[in-house]
Formats: sequence, C-alpha cells, structure tokens
Amino acid sequence: MAVVTNTIFSPELAARFDKLVTLYPVKRSALVPMLLYAQDEIGYVSEAAIQEIARRLDLFDLVVRSVLSYYSMLRTKPAGKYNVQVCTNISCMLRGGYEILDHCKRKLGIGHKQVTPDGQFSLEEVECIGACCWAPAVEINYDFHHFVTPERLNQLIDGLKRTQ
Repeated sequence: MAVVTNTIFSPELAARFDKLVTLYPVKRSALVPMLLYAQDEIGYVSEAAIQEIARRLDLFDLVVRSVLSYYSMLRTKPAGKYNVQVCTNISCMLRGGYEILDHCKRKLGIGHKQVTPDGQFSLEEVECIGACCWAPAVEINYDFHHFVTPERLNQLIDGLKRTQ
C-alpha cells in the first residue's frame, strides 16, 4: 500500500484514507466516506481537499465536485462551530418543523446555509434525519434533539452560547 505524503489532512486521517481505499473493490467507492471524513476534520470540503481526494482515488477533480454537489450534507464553505439542522420533511413538517425553522432563523438572525457573524452558528433546513417518530427534530452537529419546541430550541441555543 502506497502512503501519500504532503497531505493537507492529519496523519491519522491520511492513514484512515490509505486503509479505506483497500476496503472496496473499486477505489471510487471510498469517495463519499472520504468527503465526509475530510469535512469532519477541516469543517468543510476545501479545494485542496477535493484535489487530494481526487488524487488518492485516481479521479478527475470534476468527478469529486459532481459527487460533492449532489449531497446536501457536504459543504464547500465553512459552517459555524454549531451547525443547526432543522428537519422539515413530512413528519417534522406536520408537527411544526417549519415553525421551528422560522423560530431558529429569528433567534440566530440568519437563514438557510448562512453563518452568524461570529462564526458560532450555522443553520440548515434539511430533509429527513431519521427521527420521524420524535418529530419535530433538530440535529446540532451530531447531537439529535426530539420533540423540539421553540422554548426547547431557545434552551439549546442559549446553552451553547454559554459554553463559548
């Protein structure tokens, strides 16, 4: 296995990538996991990350960009320290998802795919996050919150502001 040097990623992630390409019969199959891991490490998928992932998988940059643009959970711009995702799919919509989203917009003073001026919060309207039975649902980074009300959303955001 050839180890790629001069990586923009941490040594741990570079080693994870080296192993990841061996787990699939076709190297390209590692593309989405690599994009997600890169985003987790650097906060978004940068141009340098696109180029390095393409090189590691023997793909054209354009192929990586086309996959990147397809998946709404992948970002090409930095998100806030706390990425607030409000589900508005059918179950959440029927139980107040749009009201939660509108409340969040007012509370944070930003809209969909925007970041607060201090860089602490970003907001996304998202499709199903797999919490239909507990709607309306919100995900903040990788923490799920169920049966969210405007009051509960205020508590969550205010609590995060206090930890800054």
